[in-house]
Amino acid sequence: MTELIVNNYPKSSVTEAIKTVRTNLRFSSIENDIKTILVTSSMSGEGKSFISANLAASYANSNEKVLLIDCDLRRGRQKELFKLKTKTGHGFSNLLIDNHNRINIKEYINKTSIKNLDVLTTGSYPPNPTVLLESSKIEKIINILKENYDYIILDTPPVTGLTDTLILSRLADIVLIVARAKKTTPEILNNTKESLEKVNATIGGVILNGTDKLDSKYYKNYYYTEE
Repeated sequence: MTELIVNNYPKSSVTEAIKTVRTNLRFSSIENDIKTILVTSSMSGEGKSFISANLAASYANSNEKVLLIDCDLRRGRQKELFKLKTKTGHGFSNLLIDNHNRINIKEYINKTSIKNLDVLTTGSYPPNPTVLLESSKIEKIINILKENYDYIILDTPPVTGLTDTLILSRLADIVLIVARAKKTTPEILNNTKESLEKVNATIGGVILNGTDKLDSKYYKNYYYTEE
């Protein structure tokens, strides 16, 4: 079954939950300008790429121009989710190592079947993603992209055991943490929150994925989805 629920099942509870996330973020934008949204999780298998893709689609469907960047340079999934046929060597990692004086960023970006939504896939997997992500070139690229998109969504690696997302958090106006019901423990979630706070990331909330219940004694949740 397709994971792009927002477009294929517009009346589903998942779609409504994603809309709730989008609405809450817009209310948050009243005081703070939110244009770059980072989505992460504590560990793999919690659904961060699923949430990133559907949140991007939801914004696009509300007539916003959106770019989804797959920043997981170890195990990116957005190319698979959107069934994209990309050119070899044309992805986020390749853009970061392109040493041309005049980079044509448009060459690296893929149109999707969803109006207003573009995707920048992972590209080639580098031997040392952390070093690449520390490059000051990323900020320059993001600033250029901000001129052409209303929202940029960053699908980043899990926090536990990696520093990639902590490094990337400097690029985001707000961070969303995806947790999975019956998998993510309160202790793991709290460790993720503390790790992000140590690098001064602005945490907007937790998305509890994989549940059909709107209450839980184990989590303090802002949003819920059913995957």
